[in-house]
Amino acid sequence: MQRRAFLLVLLPFVLAAGCARMPTGVTPLKAKSGSELRAQILKSTADVDLFRLRGPFEVETQKDRGLDLSGTERIAVDWYVAAPAEKAPLVILLHGHENSKADHSYQGLHLATWGIHTLIVDLPNQGPWVDNGRTLGRIVAAMRRRPDLVDKRIDLDRIILAGHSFGGAAVAVALAEGTPAVGGILLDPAAPGKEFPRFLRRVGRPVMLIGADEHYSPVANRGDFFHHIPKGIAEISISQAHHDDAQFALDEPEDPESTSTEEHQVTFVSALTAAALSLGYTGNLDYAWRSFSDGLARGKFSNALRK
Repeated sequence: MQRRAFLLVLLPFVLAAGCARMPTGVTPLKAKSGSELRAQILKSTADVDLFRLRGPFEVETQKDRGLDLSGTERIAVDWYVAAPAEKAPLVILLHGHENSKADHSYQGLHLATWGIHTLIVDLPNQGPWVDNGRTLGRIVAAMRRRPDLVDKRIDLDRIILAGHSFGGAAVAVALAEGTPAVGGILLDPAAPGKEFPRFLRRVGRPVMLIGADEHYSPVANRGDFFHHIPKGIAEISISQAHHDDAQFALDEPEDPESTSTEEHQVTFVSALTAAALSLGYTGNLDYAWRSFSDGLARGKFSNALRK
């Protein structure tokens, strides 16, 4: 990682009162190290509501940096690095159609407070998404070939790929083509065309699909992901959420035409955090799946599918 000074972010951020309340019986966790937090999380009852508020760690950020993949290819990125000194997993997060890395800034920051380093990348935001997926693969390959590109606290054996909308399709392409990631997280993904299932049939890593409510906000060919990925995929939907709720920008200006609500954005980020911790800590989705059970019973989530 470029040796520029980090901006140290102390996160006193508390969401609007309705979002910030922890459910009865859920106790916020405190930890001084990633290993201490991991032990607490895996020992406690799995509950996605635990991750609605920030985690225990400070975050170091580098925004609008360049990641050099070669002498001619440089990717614009934002880094969110958890403060503890020990190695921890990394989420590489890609935006969707006509969006940018800024649209996921809150998610990157939030993940890092829970000890999951996050790299949000800017790639061509009108596709082609297959090429973007291959670029994700080159990013991972470059990091593993040149560990000096990243902070020494990043565990390059525990990389998780995540993407929103067509960015989720790019993640599937990267996994299908053998990118050495422990798994993928798809935020209300869209499939770009009839030829795309051929990639999905080759995905061999665990995949968590966190969807919007298709009754309110249907997305192109979302059903293809669960149908064509042969195994290791789990899917839930967030009741009454819209497609754009799967994004969450810091300091986003008010948009009177937006269908997004902070409550649903917080639910997306808490589900994303549960999935990232599950994959990063255990290499599978069992912990995340258990964490959704109470929300499913209360109607917060729906459309629970797993194979």
